[in-house]
Amino acid sequence: MKFMKLGSRPDTFFSSEEVRSVSSEVSSDLIIQVKGSRYLLHKFPLLSKCLRLQKLCSESLDSPSQHQIVQLPDFPGGAEAFELCAKFCYGITITLSAYNIVFTRCAAEYLQMTEEVEKGNLIHKLEAFFNSCILRGWKDSIVALQTTKALPLWSEDLGITARCIEAIASKVFSHPERVSHSRRAPRDQDEVSVSNKGWWADDLAELSIDLYWRTMIAVKSGSGEKIPSNLIGDALKVYASRWLPNVTKTFHYKQISVSNSDSGSSSGSDTELTSKHRLLLESIVSLIPAEKGAVSCGFVSKLLKASNILNASCSSKIELAKRVALQLEEATVNDLLIPSLSYENDSLYDVDLVITILEEFMSQGQSPPTSPPRSRLAFERRRSRSAENINCEFQESRRSSSASHSSKLKVAKLVDRYLQEISRDVNFPLSKFIFLAEIIPDFARTDHDDLYRAIDIYLKAHPELNKSERKRICRILDCKKLSMEACMHAAQNELLPLRVVVQVLFFEQARAAAAIGGGAAKVTTTAADLPGNIKALLKAHGIESIDPSKHAAAKLSSTTSIHGGEDNWSVSGFKSPKSKSSTTLRMKLAEDYEDDLDEHDLANDDEIGRNSRFKSFCALPTQPKRMLSKFWSTNKTAT
Repeated sequence: MKFMKLGSRPDTFFSSEEVRSVSSEVSSDLIIQVKGSRYLLHKFPLLSKCLRLQKLCSESLDSPSQHQIVQLPDFPGGAEAFELCAKFCYGITITLSAYNIVFTRCAAEYLQMTEEVEKGNLIHKLEAFFNSCILRGWKDSIVALQTTKALPLWSEDLGITARCIEAIASKVFSHPERVSHSRRAPRDQDEVSVSNKGWWADDLAELSIDLYWRTMIAVKSGSGEKIPSNLIGDALKVYASRWLPNVTKTFHYKQISVSNSDSGSSSGSDTELTSKHRLLLESIVSLIPAEKGAVSCGFVSKLLKASNILNASCSSKIELAKRVALQLEEATVNDLLIPSLSYENDSLYDVDLVITILEEFMSQGQSPPTSPPRSRLAFERRRSRSAENINCEFQESRRSSSASHSSKLKVAKLVDRYLQEISRDVNFPLSKFIFLAEIIPDFARTDHDDLYRAIDIYLKAHPELNKSERKRICRILDCKKLSMEACMHAAQNELLPLRVVVQVLFFEQARAAAAIGGGAAKVTTTAADLPGNIKALLKAHGIESIDPSKHAAAKLSSTTSIHGGEDNWSVSGFKSPKSKSSTTLRMKLAEDYEDDLDEHDLANDDEIGRNSRFKSFCALPTQPKRMLSKFWSTNKTAT
């Protein structure tokens, strides 16, 4: 810290009482009142250096009192700044530093202590000290900038704020050894450690948000060398850790307590604090560099959660959602668990924001779309799942870039595990579950185990679902992509519709048949081989055995591939169609398909519901009875 002493008596420092008692040496004939302080002074040499006091005294010459009184109610810097100026006028030594230079400079400007009034006046000396000493020091520049908050208008008019910001920005590129600066230990484990190249972040974090924003803008747009975007991101994380500690937890608990209380009104202090944090967060968002990787996905996710809690502007939320989408493959499930504080529903998490993130992710850098468009035209085109259409979709997915393909594989896992978490929420609607599951392209899910777990959790948390709703949620499941462990669990899961259980058993046996001699050996599952609850379930529908060996090759061909869970699965492994039980099952399955058609024709839900049902319905065959008859006739011929 640099200091400067001005005055003819360098060994003496006078207090305010000594300034008031100057009349002991010379006759006092002037009273100056600065806010709550009164000073009894002699006009000379005070007036000889202060043009403003000269004007005020000339205007009040006709005062009837013994002492002429001058009122200075709006004096910048208060009594302390006036005393420094008065001491300089009387030749008393004053000490200047980064802590009082701004106040003294504004006070001297108010008193008009210019060179035109007297050579070597205070303003000239203050400017020389400010430019040659204060602005050359790193810490002094920051301290001086902080003190401008007390006199913002004066500091702006005199160019003090701008000069401090410019000086700080110019030093950011310097090596820390060449700059005198203070350092402190990180406050907690969440605060990033700053490398030598980012040594300045800790000190700048002490600034208020408006001054910090202006300084960071100057740093980002500085002439000459461009600062790396990741250092900007690190600095923003330091600042957020300094001023937004645990804002998500704090405000989440406050919201819970407020919602559970009888009175929903918040105190004025809480409202003021929320507004302050909201402004701070929106300012940080506006400073995030555009380059990918400048900030981590986890950090942006924390800002997004805070923006939802603090009710930040829509533009800030959208910008943060885009940033999360840009690096979604780096996200964790916790990053997507955004608390919902909406009074329109009782959901624990804001699923709509996650939907926005996923839609933005899917729209990034695509050449041809990797998932079919949700339109009426596409619906009509895909009603019959021909081999040509399937091959065309496969070629479209192959045309996506390798990086995009890899990231979508990661995001598919992320979404399925996210569904497992939010499915426990009893207020999580079925339509949004289906939409989230279907927004992922088919090729991105190499297996459906995580999706099956999510469906199982949802069915357990929502026992009120009817038969139609259970079929809807299971339609998105592809049993071909279930592991053996998942198949074993699904075969004993009484919450699943019957057709899904049978389908799981069928494919498990088909897999066994293919594994034994390429399907040459016959593998038949009888009722005695199944768990008790499944035996009772199948017996109720007249199913005695499941034999996929005869038609495993036909089942696995592209023309009869099973997609979307229960929609196009073969029943060729059941008993002869001439038996009464098999005919009954065939009629039941055909009726189920017709029920599905009726449900989709009559349903008229919200947009998400329509899109979800529409996409899943695209895979249904146009004539289920005819298709089943074809399968049965194939089975009959084989026997």
